[in-house]
Amino acid sequence: MNERVTASAYGELTEPMTLTIHRRLPGTIDRVWAYLTESDLRRQWMAAGEMEMKVGSTFELVWRNNELTNPPGLRPDGFSDEHRMQSTITELDPPRKLSITWGSTDGVTFELKQQSNDVLLTVTHRRIAERSTRLNVSAGWHMHLDVLAARLQGTEPEPFWDGWSRLKKEYEQRLPE
Repeated sequence: MNERVTASAYGELTEPMTLTIHRRLPGTIDRVWAYLTESDLRRQWMAAGEMEMKVGSTFELVWRNNELTNPPGLRPDGFSDEHRMQSTITELDPPRKLSITWGSTDGVTFELKQQSNDVLLTVTHRRIAERSTRLNVSAGWHMHLDVLAARLQGTEPEPFWDGWSRLKKEYEQRLPE
């Protein structure tokens, strides 16, 4: 892994329709794994939803982005108070790897690697066909991971929707057409 990847919080297209984002997070791999897999912890940075930790188990993710930060910021048009998505665990290697289905895309993989006192989290979201969806997803993952990093550091993240809107504009410039 090169230093440029670990130095940037921004996601990159590693294939034309695949977003990969790396984030160095404080703490142990077990602590970060808990924030990925335990509903009460995951809802603090992304979405609630109880998971049975076995390949093939289905679960529902429930987003309430207005509850992630206080204040939540100005929610853009087209988003509601709550979003739900059915998902299935497709690969599981605790506490190093979790792959799940994700809507109409080819799924998301979370990979964790302990690096000294930090954990390198790599999120790979595959087959995001439409550019508009890639922009929303890129800004979304980036902002959700910003919230996760703040939670793990014991700090307050910026208002979710304000950060998401700013990041979407940045990704419009960063990602190719």
